[in-house]
Amino acid sequence: MKLYQVDAFTNEIFKGNPAAVCPLKKWISEDLMQAIAEENNLSETVFFVNNKSQFEIRWFTPSCEIDLCGHATLAAAHIIFTELNYKEKTLTFSSKSGILTVEKNVDWYTLNFPSEEIKEIITPQILKDALNVSILKTFKGKWKLLVLLENEEVVKNLTPNFSKLTELEAPGIIVTSKGTKTDFVSRFFAPKIGINEDPVTGSAHTLLIPFWAKKLVKNSLEAIQLSKRSGFLKCTYLNERVEMSGQAKTYLKGKIII
Repeated sequence: MKLYQVDAFTNEIFKGNPAAVCPLKKWISEDLMQAIAEENNLSETVFFVNNKSQFEIRWFTPSCEIDLCGHATLAAAHIIFTELNYKEKTLTFSSKSGILTVEKNVDWYTLNFPSEEIKEIITPQILKDALNVSILKTFKGKWKLLVLLENEEVVKNLTPNFSKLTELEAPGIIVTSKGTKTDFVSRFFAPKIGINEDPVTGSAHTLLIPFWAKKLVKNSLEAIQLSKRSGFLKCTYLNERVEMSGQAKTYLKGKIII
């Protein structure tokens, strides 16, 4: 089985978010996909099957399958365009989160995903204890919390208590603030599903883009995820959909022997 590793949302090796990409001719068992993802030990391993007019896609962390992953979708598209000789400008994925498209424009890829609405909640005490910084507001999406902090410096220097974060009902925690050089910045933590900090998180931006577009009253935005590896995204708010554009670099080409 072919295996690729791609650094997504960056134009440099060793930056952005690494994802393992496994093209399949037909689906293999969920147990085997999960075992491969655990062995790869990256935040995401993505599998896809070419189904004539579109590609079926699934994403696995080292511990479970998830419904949506942005950086691994970008990584998969990068491999389809660069290694599998896909000739069209736009490709379509069918997934547990519906239809997703990726358009290639030179060395940039634009992902079109469903946007996710959030509602403000009272900040849980566990979250206050885990982050140990001043929290301006907390919002809840489907399975993520969005936490608004004072400024970029606070987001950058945050050192969460990951053990306490696992006590929250929501498995994903986004912290964000207005940026100094970009419209907004963020970080993403998901220790409950085996990822203390994800370097660049496309699915988090399905909440972040609508939030900041409304807050800043602008539909085109630029964002940086302030992880150690960091990542840059160009974002567009389209009401029920969002677009996020990024670059990608292939790090590894190999074969899995099972």
